[in-house]
Amino acid sequence: MLRTSGWTPVLEDGNGPTYLAIANAVAESINNGELRVGDRLPPQRALAASLGIDFTTVSRGYAEAQRRGLLEARVGRGTYVKAVHRPPAVPTNVSGIDMLINQPPPFDDPALEKRIWEGIPAMLAERGMDMLMRYQVPGGAMRDRLVGANWLARRMHGLGPDRVLVCPGAQGALLAVCLMLASTGDTLCVEALTYPGCILLAKELGIRLSAVEMDEHGAIPESLDAVCRSDKPKAFYCTPIVHNPTTITMPLDRRIALIEVARRHNLPIIEDDNYWPLVNSPDDSDDALRELPSLASLAPELVYYISGLAKCVSPALRIAYLAVPDQNAAERASVVIRATASMAAPLSAAVATYWIESGLADEMLRATRTESDARQAIARRYLGADLENRHSHGFHVWLPLPMPWTRNAFITQLKLSGISVAGTDAFAVSEAPDGVRLCLGAPRTRNDLENCLHRIADILHLKSYEPSQVI
Repeated sequence: MLRTSGWTPVLEDGNGPTYLAIANAVAESINNGELRVGDRLPPQRALAASLGIDFTTVSRGYAEAQRRGLLEARVGRGTYVKAVHRPPAVPTNVSGIDMLINQPPPFDDPALEKRIWEGIPAMLAERGMDMLMRYQVPGGAMRDRLVGANWLARRMHGLGPDRVLVCPGAQGALLAVCLMLASTGDTLCVEALTYPGCILLAKELGIRLSAVEMDEHGAIPESLDAVCRSDKPKAFYCTPIVHNPTTITMPLDRRIALIEVARRHNLPIIEDDNYWPLVNSPDDSDDALRELPSLASLAPELVYYISGLAKCVSPALRIAYLAVPDQNAAERASVVIRATASMAAPLSAAVATYWIESGLADEMLRATRTESDARQAIARRYLGADLENRHSHGFHVWLPLPMPWTRNAFITQLKLSGISVAGTDAFAVSEAPDGVRLCLGAPRTRNDLENCLHRIADILHLKSYEPSQVI
């Protein structure tokens, strides 16, 4: 028999928006048995009056609980607790967590999610049929290039749209630059551990990779100098901020030293700066940015600068901005983009421009930063003493493996627990210490991440582990 509940939640101050507190209280009351399936909740106006809050807040709280599948609204009859079918909890096991792809963590902000989508139809209509029915120039429409230059101005002051091209993702930008600077049989030098996409690209293009040794501050200038003398590389590819996979961020003196070496050898630098927004907030002061300038701002004549929106705004956009040293390089890049991809998708470029101009990109970035910081804190709680860098930004961490673990043994053991990770082999150009990258954005919720990292920590510190135990 259905019953009418006299339920009134106790809402604590200072724990986020009131409407979320109401939805959380519904979930807690269901879990502790205070609310049962079929119970009718108090009318929204009655609950608003008893709590001393406005009707809209209660309405949003009920709507959020409905979105979570906890409540259902029956027209003319009220709001009821819904039957929730959950799989049985398995606290000692983690199933199907794929931490191979370094993707942003999902954030939970219904109001922001609504605003992300609601303005797109008007934006598309404003662009008109020319965008839909005409090919665009290879480097992107001038409006999109201008917005891209403004977005990158936080890293390179005075950058104009004539030096910025819109590319089909960071990988597309890297392909264009590699084709501009190197040919089959040439050498590209990279950090000893580097982005797997660069390794795959070089293999497909027949470009040889030469490793620059690294320490706790990133690429070592003396090693870069030695590689330049011995291998005559065509360019140096590096990730100075939140290095993938080690999370190292180069200090200023290391950046300056590397540029001095590059200038001495007239060596172009390809700067992968996809993670900078996760370190330098849109709210940071100019002084904070000057403390850690991009390589492109320190040596604009040498650096081909790549910054995509996949890591900081949305992986679905597949839009990146490429800043090149001069107009001649921009014209050459346009030719290569035309030859390889024709152009970046105009619809994606238009959405990127709309989100940046409207401020939504910054709000999405802030939401991603907040969620990433929370997940970094969880990682430090479970693995803090084991991590290579305990104060990293972004949404991945690098876990060196203590003896007697080898990367193959550890990765296999994780797979047996349903967890997939990438080890040193995916990133290494030369011999490197055993380690694995953990992508914190893969689990859907923070609770899922906690369960996953708890299991990883348990396996890492198995007291009785012997190599022969691993299948």
